Amino acid sequence: MAHSLELLLDDSSDQQVRAEWAALAAAGLPHQGRVASATNRPHVTLVAASRIDPRADAALAGVALRLPVGMKLGAPILFGAAGRSTLARLVVPSTELLSVHAQVGRLSADFIESRPAASPTAPGTRETPFAHTVPGQWTPHVTLARRMDADQLTRALDILDLRTEIVGEFTALRRWDPDDGIDVVLAGRAC
Repeated sequence: MAHSLELLLDDSSDQQVRAEWAALAAAGLPHQGRVASATNRPHVTLVAASRIDPRADAALAGVALRLPVGMKLGAPILFGAAGRSTLARLVVPSTELLSVHAQVGRLSADFIESRPAASPTAPGTRETPFAHTVPGQWTPHVTLARRMDADQLTRALDILDLRTEIVGEFTALRRWDPDDGIDVVLAGRAC
């Protein structure tokens, strides 16, 4: 599973996204709220890689102090191939958000590691973040549901009112380690 560095939403925005997850669940559709875990929460992935060393936390503490940063979740966006689509809300990319993303990418670069057992790269070589999270290729979004077929997508778009924007703030930076089930939250100034 991918390790990641993520931005977390303020409480009100988080609850609005969770309400969309719940509406999908009530309709019997795939949704991101299906995982009952304290670590499962709406977020925007900034960097994803095979492994991110925990020492990245100290390097990123200064970035967390830039938070909160204004946030707007806008129109729906689809990723993936037909029959296996991911439904998400686009995050309107402000200059400040793009700057935070670039800074997290630069500061985390030295902490992205290859994993000899799972990686074809030689042990000790540096790995890069997954391409879809690199500046210039990144599409900021909050995922609502994964692996939806065309009928499910149509039903989801009928159920959800995705014309209404969710306006709030990104309040914290999180490092997610799925292998050990650890999430480390670096709080922003307002937390």
